[in-house]
Amino acid sequence: MIRACIFDAYGTLFDVAGAARAAAAEPGGERLATLWPRLAEDWRRKQIEYSWHRSLTGHHADFATVTADGLDWALEAAGIADDGLRARLLALYDRLPAYPEVPGVLAALRAQGITTAILSNGTPAMLAAATGAAGIAGLIDRVLSVEEVAIFKPAPAVYALIAPRLGAAPADTLFLSSNGWDVAGAAAFGLTAIWVNRAGAPRERLPHGPAETWRDLSPLPARAGS
Repeated sequence: MIRACIFDAYGTLFDVAGAARAAAAEPGGERLATLWPRLAEDWRRKQIEYSWHRSLTGHHADFATVTADGLDWALEAAGIADDGLRARLLALYDRLPAYPEVPGVLAALRAQGITTAILSNGTPAMLAAATGAAGIAGLIDRVLSVEEVAIFKPAPAVYALIAPRLGAAPADTLFLSSNGWDVAGAAAFGLTAIWVNRAGAPRERLPHGPAETWRDLSPLPARAGS
């Protein structure tokens, strides 16, 4: 019986391309009209690469710092030097939109009495801002941040936060992420990990993989209640 569903935040609940896309649509953002998809892709890639580097080298910095560093690289790669735009993009990152099915899925889980939680690289402040802006804060029972252990996913210490914080055994939980490497890390830890493959990407060539693969979160209420 599933007692808890644990979600990665960025890319799983929240659209990480939303900040660059929104900036391009604002007055004065015309120069991003053709650049924003590449900017968003570079930003996300560097954000994740820097989190791995800091974990492996033991030089932890919080995800807000890593996010800003990734943006700085992406802006320079795009040939953009604009402090105002940088500040605006970082502000928009705290207000990323949730994917369309997310509120309904979370509400359905709440109606079934299933605990919902976020387990994210994000800082508590970042996650509070994002869930509040997306209007889903009231549908999430617990928010867990890697700042408790000062290392990023997929370190086992991160997934080890789930059982003591939620009081649910791995057999009674589902872990959901859009990041294949995150799914692999959770599966290696012994969790039932579902890959929300929003991009239709190839499966990661890693020792552990997803128990199931979906295109979005829509199947979750039926799966959790089965």
